Amino acid sequence: MPELPEVETVANGVHDRTHGQTIHSVWTSNKPQTFKSPPDQIAEALTNSRIERVHRVGKTIVMDVTRNRKPAQFLIHLGMTGRLLVSDPAVPVPAHTHAILTLSGGREVRFVDPRRFGRLSIADATYEGPGQEPLTISLEDFIALFRHRKTPIKAALLNQSLLHGVGNIYADESLFRAGIRPRRQAGRLTHAELGRLRTALIDVLKHAIKLGGSSVSDYVDAEGIAGFFQLHHNVYSRTGEPCRVCKTPIERIVVGGRSTHFCPRCQK
Repeated sequence: MPELPEVETVANGVHDRTHGQTIHSVWTSNKPQTFKSPPDQIAEALTNSRIERVHRVGKTIVMDVTRNRKPAQFLIHLGMTGRLLVSDPAVPVPAHTHAILTLSGGREVRFVDPRRFGRLSIADATYEGPGQEPLTISLEDFIALFRHRKTPIKAALLNQSLLHGVGNIYADESLFRAGIRPRRQAGRLTHAELGRLRTALIDVLKHAIKLGGSSVSDYVDAEGIAGFFQLHHNVYSRTGEPCRVCKTPIERIVVGGRSTHFCPRCQK
């Protein structure tokens, strides 16, 4: 499933290619699994509206639009296999396309999702996401998130009600960079350890955004181009391979039902 860096990359790419344009028409597949809001409501809200901004909140892409000075938000969650592409109409429409926005600039925004775990909806109010933003959270607030929590720190990082946008890849990579084992109880980490983890998390996420995210499955950006951060993974999906720092084989365990990768020597 695309995580924060992948969603940020897609949102930025769509914004650069669409902001300021008007949505002339909306087509939807009407497949019920894809739509949290009724397709007719989505079409009504978006048709003849102007795209003001496309940005990320957690793992959700938010398209801010206005029509007759009335604002609305179109929410796109990519799910496991969703792609949001900005395409020339001459490019063949991919199979499993569930929405097409035709723009005044002549291009189309297409939502493609083979497995249909993605979701499209119109927000009734300003969407703020389920948790705090990991790229901007203060040290004090970060420490407070994990106070008295008995869950493993890996599971706590994946709790979207605490920090929205962090997923399996970047939790593993951040814990490695901070030197913390994923099974450590969140509430027992010292302030110094949590400070290292916050710094590591921000650094890893920013580095991944710079490289266009990690393409380990279906993820591509707004023009269908894969990311490159997977080439820089230190532990994620490297079971049995030597640690890039100490050469100890990377181990895989399961924490909170999720595959988890770590170096048994570098992480304490």
